[in-house]
Amino acid sequence: MDKKRKNPWSFISSKQIYDNPWIHVYEDQIINPAGKPGIYGKVCFKSQAVGIIPVDADGNTYLVGQHRYTLNEWSWEIPMGGSPLDEDCRQTALRELQEETGLIAGKLEQLLHLHTSNSITDEEGYVFLATDLAQGSMSLEDSEHDLEVKKLPLIEAIEMAQDGRITDAISVAGLLQLALQADKYQIKLIRDHR
Repeated sequence: MDKKRKNPWSFISSKQIYDNPWIHVYEDQIINPAGKPGIYGKVCFKSQAVGIIPVDADGNTYLVGQHRYTLNEWSWEIPMGGSPLDEDCRQTALRELQEETGLIAGKLEQLLHLHTSNSITDEEGYVFLATDLAQGSMSLEDSEHDLEVKKLPLIEAIEMAQDGRITDAISVAGLLQLALQADKYQIKLIRDHR
């Protein structure tokens, strides 16, 4: 981030127009970069997005699939969830991984930090690589009872992110970041692990 650049927006006032357990929605009165008055709608999340890419000793990963209400379609994604703002994202990552896949990670490393849709929301996302995996039991939330878990070679998940079969932004960003850094994490991107 270039902190030397001057903010071209002027804030006048803000009014909360919606609130639920997950988000606040604000309507701000502003002066835009052209010097004209206007409004700006802003969605402020009460949690941070946390995604996890589990990779086992054989080079496989695990995706979760579920029907996404907002899109009215099925979506394959990396395991993920919301981390309360006062909770360490690493703890959330470990919990969400086990809840959605039953996997317990012995090692967790942060792959990236991102903003999910910075023109309308302040939501931040973090993606972690989980390794040294052991199988435990799942603990699904009420909204996840249609969830399916798919085990596949990591290279296939990366291909799904490249060819549009995975469209979730955090999943795509995380998988492509891991593809670029596979050597750093000593992960071989091959189909046959024998």
